[in-house]
Amino acid sequence: MASEIELKLALGDAAPDSLPRHPRLASLTPRVGRLGNTYYDTPEGDLEAARSALRLRRDGERLLQTVKTRGHGGGGLSSRGEWEWPVTGPGLDLDGLGEIPPMAALGQDVIARLEPRFSTDFTRRTWRVTSETADIEVALDSGEIRAGDARVTIRELELELKDGEPSALHELASRLAEGVALRPSDTSKAARGGALLLGRWQLPEGGSPAAWFHRANVALDALADTGDPAWRHQAREAFQQLARLSEDTAENARWLAGALEGPDWFDAAFGDHALALSRRLPGDAQLG
Repeated sequence: MASEIELKLALGDAAPDSLPRHPRLASLTPRVGRLGNTYYDTPEGDLEAARSALRLRRDGERLLQTVKTRGHGGGGLSSRGEWEWPVTGPGLDLDGLGEIPPMAALGQDVIARLEPRFSTDFTRRTWRVTSETADIEVALDSGEIRAGDARVTIRELELELKDGEPSALHELASRLAEGVALRPSDTSKAARGGALLLGRWQLPEGGSPAAWFHRANVALDALADTGDPAWRHQAREAFQQLARLSEDTAENARWLAGALEGPDWFDAAFGDHALALSRRLPGDAQLG
Protein backbone atom coordinates (compact mmCIF):
# COMPACT_ATOMS: atom_id res chain seq x y z
CA MET A 1 0.00 0.00 0.00
CA ALA A 2 1.16 3.50 -0.83
CA SER A 3 0.04 6.58 1.07
CA GLU A 4 -1.03 9.41 -1.22
CA ILE A 5 -0.92 13.03 -0.01
CA GLU A 6 -2.25 15.53 -2.51
CA LEU A 7 -3.86 18.93 -2.90
CA LYS A 8 -6.76 18.89 -5.38
CA LEU A 9 -7.73 22.09 -7.15
CA ALA A 10 -10.68 22.84 -9.43
CA LEU A 11 -9.88 25.14 -12.34
CA GLY A 12 -11.65 27.96 -14.14
CA ASP A 13 -12.50 27.67 -17.84
CA ALA A 14 -9.29 29.28 -19.12
CA ALA A 15 -6.87 27.74 -16.59
CA PRO A 16 -5.96 24.54 -18.53
CA ASP A 17 -4.59 26.75 -21.32
CA SER A 18 -2.88 29.35 -19.13
CA LEU A 19 -1.29 27.11 -16.48
CA PRO A 20 1.34 25.51 -18.76
CA ARG A 21 2.60 29.03 -19.51
CA HIS A 22 2.99 29.85 -15.81
CA PRO A 23 6.61 30.77 -14.96
CA ARG A 24 6.83 27.86 -12.49
CA LEU A 25 5.97 25.34 -15.22
CA ALA A 26 6.91 26.95 -18.54
CA SER A 27 10.58 25.89 -18.39
CA LEU A 28 9.70 22.26 -17.64
CA THR A 29 8.76 19.59 -20.19
CA PRO A 30 5.54 17.77 -19.25
CA ARG A 31 4.73 14.15 -19.82
CA VAL A 32 1.47 13.99 -21.79
CA GLY A 33 -0.84 10.98 -21.85
CA ARG A 34 -4.44 10.01 -22.49
CA LEU A 35 -6.01 8.09 -19.62
CA GLY A 36 -9.19 6.07 -19.94
CA ASN A 37 -10.70 4.83 -16.68
CA THR A 38 -13.62 2.57 -15.81
CA TYR A 39 -14.87 2.64 -12.21
CA TYR A 40 -16.50 -0.39 -10.63
CA ASP A 41 -18.94 -0.91 -7.79
CA THR A 42 -21.83 -3.19 -6.89
CA PRO A 43 -25.34 -2.22 -8.03
CA GLU A 44 -26.05 -1.26 -4.42
CA GLY A 45 -22.95 0.97 -4.16
CA ASP A 46 -21.02 -0.95 -1.49
CA LEU A 47 -17.69 0.66 -2.37
CA GLU A 48 -19.18 4.15 -2.40
CA ALA A 49 -20.73 3.49 1.01
CA ALA A 50 -17.27 2.50 2.25
CA ARG A 51 -15.84 5.64 0.57
CA SER A 52 -13.50 3.48 -1.49
CA ALA A 53 -12.92 3.46 -5.25
CA LEU A 54 -11.90 0.77 -7.73
CA ARG A 55 -10.85 1.52 -11.28
CA LEU A 56 -9.23 0.01 -14.35
CA ARG A 57 -6.99 2.54 -16.09
CA ARG A 58 -5.69 2.33 -19.66
CA ASP A 59 -2.42 4.29 -19.87
CA GLY A 60 -0.89 3.72 -23.29
CA GLU A 61 -0.23 0.00 -23.54
CA ARG A 62 -0.58 -0.55 -19.80
CA LEU A 63 -3.72 -1.62 -17.96
CA LEU A 64 -3.61 -0.77 -14.26
CA GLN A 65 -6.02 -1.77 -11.50
CA THR A 66 -6.26 0.66 -8.57
CA VAL A 67 -8.02 0.62 -5.22
CA LYS A 68 -8.18 3.81 -3.17
CA THR A 69 -9.50 3.91 0.37
CA ARG A 70 -11.47 6.70 2.02
CA GLY A 71 -9.51 9.91 2.28
CA HIS A 72 -9.09 12.19 5.26
CA GLY A 73 -8.58 15.92 5.11
CA GLY A 74 -10.36 18.90 3.62
CA GLY A 75 -9.70 22.21 1.93
CA GLY A 76 -8.42 20.29 -1.08
CA LEU A 77 -5.73 18.47 0.94
CA SER A 78 -6.21 14.74 1.40
CA SER A 79 -4.39 11.61 2.49
CA ARG A 80 -5.57 8.16 1.43
CA GLY A 81 -4.36 4.61 0.97
CA GLU A 82 -3.73 3.33 -2.55
CA TRP A 83 -3.00 -0.07 -4.10
CA GLU A 84 -2.12 -0.26 -7.80
CA TRP A 85 -0.83 -3.09 -9.97
CA PRO A 86 -0.72 -4.06 -13.68
CA VAL A 87 -3.32 -6.53 -14.95
CA THR A 88 -3.78 -8.40 -18.22
CA GLY A 89 -7.48 -7.50 -18.58
CA PRO A 90 -9.88 -7.09 -20.15
CA GLY A 91 -11.75 -7.37 -16.83
CA LEU A 92 -10.86 -7.08 -13.17
CA ASP A 93 -8.25 -9.15 -11.36
CA LEU A 94 -10.69 -10.51 -8.77
CA ASP A 95 -8.11 -12.74 -7.08
CA GLY A 96 -5.81 -9.77 -6.56
CA LEU A 97 -8.68 -7.74 -5.12
CA GLY A 98 -9.36 -10.40 -2.53
CA GLU A 99 -5.83 -10.02 -1.16
CA ILE A 100 -6.23 -6.32 -0.39
CA PRO A 101 -7.40 -5.66 3.20
CA PRO A 102 -10.17 -3.08 2.45
CA MET A 103 -11.65 -5.28 -0.27
CA ALA A 104 -11.28 -8.46 1.78
CA ALA A 105 -13.16 -6.69 4.60
CA LEU A 106 -16.12 -6.12 2.26
CA GLY A 107 -16.28 -9.85 1.53
CA GLN A 108 -16.26 -12.14 -1.50
CA ASP A 109 -19.95 -11.53 -2.17
CA VAL A 110 -19.24 -7.85 -2.81
CA ILE A 111 -16.23 -8.64 -5.00
CA ALA A 112 -18.30 -11.11 -7.05
CA ARG A 113 -20.99 -8.47 -7.76
CA LEU A 114 -18.68 -5.71 -8.99
CA GLU A 115 -19.64 -4.19 -12.35
CA PRO A 116 -18.72 -1.11 -14.43
CA ARG A 117 -20.56 1.98 -13.18
CA PHE A 118 -19.11 5.06 -14.91
CA SER A 119 -15.98 6.17 -16.76
CA THR A 120 -13.56 9.06 -17.05
CA ASP A 121 -11.51 9.98 -20.08
CA PHE A 122 -8.97 12.80 -19.92
CA THR A 123 -5.64 14.12 -21.08
CA ARG A 124 -3.06 14.39 -18.30
CA ARG A 125 -0.09 16.72 -18.46
CA THR A 126 2.42 15.98 -15.69
CA TRP A 127 5.34 18.08 -14.45
CA ARG A 128 7.82 17.29 -11.68
CA VAL A 129 8.52 20.37 -9.56
CA THR A 130 11.45 20.03 -7.17
CA SER A 131 13.04 22.37 -4.67
CA GLU A 132 15.38 22.11 -1.71
CA THR A 133 12.45 21.21 0.55
CA ALA A 134 9.99 19.19 -1.57
CA ASP A 135 9.39 17.03 -4.62
CA ILE A 136 5.90 17.50 -6.09
CA GLU A 137 4.14 15.95 -9.07
CA VAL A 138 1.83 18.42 -10.79
CA ALA A 139 -0.94 16.78 -12.85
CA LEU A 140 -3.28 18.83 -15.04
CA ASP A 141 -6.34 16.82 -16.16
CA SER A 142 -8.72 17.91 -18.94
CA GLY A 143 -11.57 15.71 -20.14
CA GLU A 144 -14.91 14.38 -18.93
CA ILE A 145 -16.77 11.98 -16.64
CA ARG A 146 -19.49 9.85 -18.26
CA ALA A 147 -22.36 7.94 -16.65
CA GLY A 148 -24.81 6.69 -19.26
CA ASP A 149 -25.78 9.70 -21.36
CA ALA A 150 -24.78 12.19 -18.64
CA ARG A 151 -21.44 13.98 -18.84
CA VAL A 152 -19.52 16.57 -16.83
CA THR A 153 -16.23 18.30 -17.55
CA ILE A 154 -12.92 17.56 -15.85
CA ARG A 155 -10.71 20.64 -15.30
CA GLU A 156 -8.55 19.65 -12.38
CA LEU A 157 -5.08 20.16 -10.96
CA GLU A 158 -3.57 17.65 -8.54
CA LEU A 159 -0.41 18.42 -6.59
CA GLU A 160 0.92 15.16 -5.17
CA LEU A 161 3.65 15.21 -2.54
CA LYS A 162 6.44 12.78 -3.39
CA ASP A 163 8.84 14.02 -0.73
CA GLY A 164 8.87 16.85 1.79
CA GLU A 165 6.34 18.58 4.03
CA PRO A 166 2.65 19.00 3.05
CA SER A 167 3.00 22.77 3.53
CA ALA A 168 4.97 22.79 0.27
CA LEU A 169 1.77 21.87 -1.60
CA HIS A 170 0.07 25.07 -0.43
CA GLU A 171 3.14 27.13 -1.24
CA LEU A 172 3.18 25.84 -4.82
CA ALA A 173 -0.60 26.21 -5.18
CA SER A 174 -0.41 29.85 -4.07
CA ARG A 175 2.32 30.49 -6.62
CA LEU A 176 0.32 28.84 -9.41
CA ALA A 177 -2.78 30.81 -8.39
CA GLU A 178 -1.12 34.08 -9.38
CA GLY A 179 -3.34 35.22 -12.24
CA VAL A 180 -5.05 31.81 -12.61
CA ALA A 181 -8.54 30.88 -11.38
CA LEU A 182 -8.25 27.82 -9.16
CA ARG A 183 -9.74 26.75 -5.84
CA PRO A 184 -9.54 23.84 -3.38
CA SER A 185 -11.79 20.90 -4.28
CA ASP A 186 -12.81 18.15 -1.86
CA THR A 187 -14.55 15.80 -4.31
CA SER A 188 -12.68 13.05 -6.14
CA LYS A 189 -13.41 11.98 -9.70
CA ALA A 190 -14.89 8.78 -8.27
CA ALA A 191 -17.27 10.69 -5.99
CA ARG A 192 -18.23 13.02 -8.84
CA GLY A 193 -18.94 10.02 -11.05
CA GLY A 194 -21.11 8.48 -8.36
CA ALA A 195 -23.11 11.71 -8.02
CA LEU A 196 -23.52 11.89 -11.80
CA LEU A 197 -24.65 8.27 -11.95
CA LEU A 198 -27.24 8.68 -9.18
CA GLY A 199 -28.26 12.21 -10.16
CA ARG A 200 -27.80 13.62 -6.67
CA TRP A 201 -25.22 15.26 -4.43
CA GLN A 202 -25.05 15.17 -0.64
CA LEU A 203 -23.47 17.90 1.45
CA PRO A 204 -21.48 17.07 4.58
CA GLU A 205 -22.61 18.58 7.84
CA GLY A 206 -21.07 21.77 9.20
CA GLY A 207 -19.96 22.23 12.79
CA SER A 208 -16.31 23.13 13.27
CA PRO A 209 -14.62 25.80 11.12
CA ALA A 210 -12.92 23.07 9.06
CA ALA A 211 -16.25 21.29 8.59
CA TRP A 212 -17.97 24.43 7.31
CA PHE A 213 -15.09 25.01 4.88
CA HIS A 214 -15.38 21.41 3.69
CA ARG A 215 -19.14 21.87 3.20
CA ALA A 216 -18.54 25.03 1.16
CA ASN A 217 -16.01 23.28 -1.09
CA VAL A 218 -18.32 20.34 -1.76
CA ALA A 219 -21.17 22.74 -2.56
CA LEU A 220 -18.94 24.50 -5.10
CA ASP A 221 -18.00 21.13 -6.61
CA ALA A 222 -21.71 20.32 -6.94
CA LEU A 223 -22.34 23.73 -8.50
CA ALA A 224 -19.63 23.11 -11.10
CA ASP A 225 -21.12 19.77 -12.15
CA THR A 226 -24.83 20.63 -12.00
CA GLY A 227 -25.02 24.35 -12.76
CA ASP A 228 -27.77 24.58 -10.11
CA PRO A 229 -27.50 28.00 -8.37
CA ALA A 230 -28.88 26.47 -5.17
CA TRP A 231 -25.40 25.05 -4.54
CA ARG A 232 -23.90 28.55 -4.77
CA HIS A 233 -26.35 29.61 -2.06
CA GLN A 234 -25.28 26.64 0.09
CA ALA A 235 -21.61 27.53 -0.34
CA ARG A 236 -22.28 31.17 0.55
CA GLU A 237 -24.13 30.16 3.72
CA ALA A 238 -21.29 27.83 4.72
CA PHE A 239 -18.73 30.63 4.34
CA GLN A 240 -20.97 32.93 6.38
CA GLN A 241 -21.16 30.33 9.17
CA LEU A 242 -17.38 29.98 9.05
CA ALA A 243 -16.96 33.76 9.35
CA ARG A 244 -19.09 33.75 12.53
CA LEU A 245 -17.12 30.94 14.16
CA SER A 246 -13.49 31.86 13.67
CA GLU A 247 -11.84 35.28 13.96
CA ASP A 248 -8.70 33.92 12.29
CA THR A 249 -10.59 33.05 9.12
CA ALA A 250 -13.43 35.59 9.26
CA GLU A 251 -11.95 38.07 6.78
CA ASN A 252 -11.33 35.47 4.07
CA ALA A 253 -14.65 33.70 4.70
CA ARG A 254 -16.65 36.94 4.52
CA TRP A 255 -14.87 37.91 1.30
CA LEU A 256 -15.68 34.54 -0.29
CA ALA A 257 -19.32 34.73 0.79
CA GLY A 258 -19.59 38.19 -0.71
CA ALA A 259 -17.96 37.13 -3.98
CA LEU A 260 -20.55 34.37 -4.38
CA GLU A 261 -23.33 36.97 -4.51
CA GLY A 262 -22.30 37.76 -8.10
CA PRO A 263 -22.24 35.48 -11.15
CA ASP A 264 -18.55 36.03 -12.05
CA TRP A 265 -17.16 34.92 -8.70
CA PHE A 266 -14.56 32.37 -9.85
CA ASP A 267 -11.34 34.27 -10.51
CA ALA A 268 -7.77 34.39 -9.21
CA ALA A 269 -8.76 36.50 -6.19
CA PHE A 270 -11.32 33.88 -5.15
CA GLY A 271 -8.58 31.26 -5.28
CA ASP A 272 -6.22 33.37 -3.17
CA HIS A 273 -8.79 33.69 -0.38
CA ALA A 274 -9.83 30.03 -0.57
CA LEU A 275 -6.22 28.82 -0.43
CA ALA A 276 -5.62 31.08 2.59
CA LEU A 277 -8.43 29.23 4.38
CA SER A 278 -7.07 25.87 3.27
CA ARG A 279 -3.70 26.63 4.87
CA ARG A 280 -5.32 27.69 8.17
CA LEU A 281 -7.95 24.95 8.44
CA PRO A 282 -6.39 21.48 8.35
CA GLY A 283 -9.39 19.27 7.69
CA ASP A 284 -10.29 16.00 9.37
CA ALA A 285 -13.34 15.08 7.28
CA GLN A 286 -13.87 11.72 5.63
CA LEU A 287 -13.60 12.34 1.89
CA GLY A 288 -15.09 10.44 -1.03
